[in-house]
Amino acid sequence: MNELFGTLSDGTPVHRWTLERAGVRVRVLSYGGIVQSVEVPDRDGRVADVVLGFTGLEGYVDHPGPYFGALVGRYANRIAGGRFTLDGRQYTLARNNWPNSLHGGERGFDKFVWDVAPVEHGVRLRRVSPHGEEGFPGRLEVAATYTLDGSGALRIGYEAVTDAPTVVNLTNHSYFHLGGAGSGHAGGHELRLAASRITPVDDVLIPTGELQDVAGGRFDFRQARKTGSGYDHNFVLDKGVTEAPEEAAELYDPASGRVLTVATTEPGLQLYTAEHLDPPFAPGDGIALETQHFPDSPNRPEFPGTVLRPGEVFRSETVYAFSVR
Repeated sequence: MNELFGTLSDGTPVHRWTLERAGVRVRVLSYGGIVQSVEVPDRDGRVADVVLGFTGLEGYVDHPGPYFGALVGRYANRIAGGRFTLDGRQYTLARNNWPNSLHGGERGFDKFVWDVAPVEHGVRLRRVSPHGEEGFPGRLEVAATYTLDGSGALRIGYEAVTDAPTVVNLTNHSYFHLGGAGSGHAGGHELRLAASRITPVDDVLIPTGELQDVAGGRFDFRQARKTGSGYDHNFVLDKGVTEAPEEAAELYDPASGRVLTVATTEPGLQLYTAEHLDPPFAPGDGIALETQHFPDSPNRPEFPGTVLRPGEVFRSETVYAFSVR
């Protein structure tokens, strides 16, 4: 179902698409590719929205910083100093997270209205990011396909092609609260991550280049435990880059019984416990599990590569599956 959701200040209409299958209802906006809501039942069959969002367009326009539910690009996460060198040429980006570039710059993919078309059990979003947008080289044609499979899992598949060498890192930035959006602090959720290492960061959240073992410390989620607070870190998934999505994380809310399982083709996952949310939400009201390549990879040749060249196709897929126990 497609309906008008609102109108931007320049008169551009924003539409909302509703996907329903196997007891799951997901709403997606043409603005920013935003996942506005994900409604799933708890262990007693009671349905609630489990992602943070707003009922109206103005909420997203007025609160852009947390990237609620957004499709993030051209480069998700941080690039140190807002610059990188590719094929001997240095590129300078918008520094919107001083001193770094974050989530694509001042106007990343989350702040554009995408072209949307229906596909079987979902929608396909497209836009063209012109050469030089936010400082990135190459004309990038991007597509993101949101579908619900037969079990009600939300699958997001990304594709991109370029006419010049560039860097690409795409993700979805939903904040989950499996007890229901707006129902308080999410620190009581139990998290399991298939990650034996993290990329530790400096004081401006840029990776040092080290791969740090998590064994026995606060980053060790190999066995499920409460998330608590204070995380904004990239976890190195043990599986690495894969052709098909493989399980990376499981989030469980003991109170409602809801379980979220995240599978991805990506090599990393950013755990963000949202200590910087502002009203109408409070710090810690949601948990972001951003599947991705590592932060600052364009400046770290030892990390899995994020360079896309003409003639190549960037592909990535992440699956969010819901169940109860």
